[in-house]
Amino acid sequence: MIWAYFKEKKNRVALDLVFVAVFAVCFYLMHATLRLVWYPTLLCAVLFLLYVLWDFYRFVKKHRRLEKICLHIDETAEYLPAASGQIEEDYQRLLHTLLESYKKQRKQSNEQISGNKEYITLWAHQIKTPLTALGLMAQELCAENAEEKKRELAGRLFEVEQYVDMSLQYMRLDTLTSDLVLQEYRLFHIVKQAVKYFARTFIAKRISLRMEETDVVVATDEKWLLFVLKQILSNALKYTKEGAVSIFMHPDRECVLVIEDSGIGIAAEDLPRIFERGYTGCNGRIQEKSTGIGLYLSKLVLERLGHGIFISSEERKGTKVEIVLGRGK
Repeated sequence: MIWAYFKEKKNRVALDLVFVAVFAVCFYLMHATLRLVWYPTLLCAVLFLLYVLWDFYRFVKKHRRLEKICLHIDETAEYLPAASGQIEEDYQRLLHTLLESYKKQRKQSNEQISGNKEYITLWAHQIKTPLTALGLMAQELCAENAEEKKRELAGRLFEVEQYVDMSLQYMRLDTLTSDLVLQEYRLFHIVKQAVKYFARTFIAKRISLRMEETDVVVATDEKWLLFVLKQILSNALKYTKEGAVSIFMHPDRECVLVIEDSGIGIAAEDLPRIFERGYTGCNGRIQEKSTGIGLYLSKLVLERLGHGIFISSEERKGTKVEIVLGRGK
């Protein structure tokens, strides 16, 4: 500790030695006798020693206090010793700024981890239903209605595939920006992929599809836009028992894709919150199949792509989803 003290005060010690040398040379040139200088020299030496001891005590006390603060820096940073100069004040201000930034990042990280845990828990709960059904149907495939069971089995497997796909995309959100590959794509080509993915569901539920072909070209990421279209179509088919799903370009607005269904619609009080993570609303509680993640992910992905999404609905009259894709060609 003594060595650390003198190492820190080396500039001050060197300056003091220079002053001593200056006075010694002056006294020598003046031919001053030893009797004239020994008393003030002794007095200065005693005062200097007392100052060094007092300063060393402050140094050790401050050092030990800082060591304790370092053990719990995020809780005790506000109890830093008083700054002894402008530079120390600058360092303390810098420390507080860094600490606030660290706390903010840690809070965001904890919220994200908490959200991930909630989603994985919910996902695990949702996946149990189709898996249990698959196990039961596998035992009944030898029965007389084997063909019907096979179709139901295929439907359950499709549910599992959807849940797994959503889970994978959710876990990739952190790397979404670096994963984007923005190019120009024919919009109709991406829409056809999404519709083909749900072809069996359309047939099984006997829901008609009305789709207008378009030659619009948009700048987007094919994989992520396809994921969004799948989420929208999944919701449309989930909450439509009979009728049709229509896919077309908005007649009055440039490059706006519309997906409209004739399903049960969304309650007016639920509309403002449909994009919140985990919010299922009245329909989700009735159907008991909603995770409250699909629309949350869709909006987040579209925002990263520079697109937009708007939903209007009326109970028992259907839902209209408008995806704003920017300027087309």
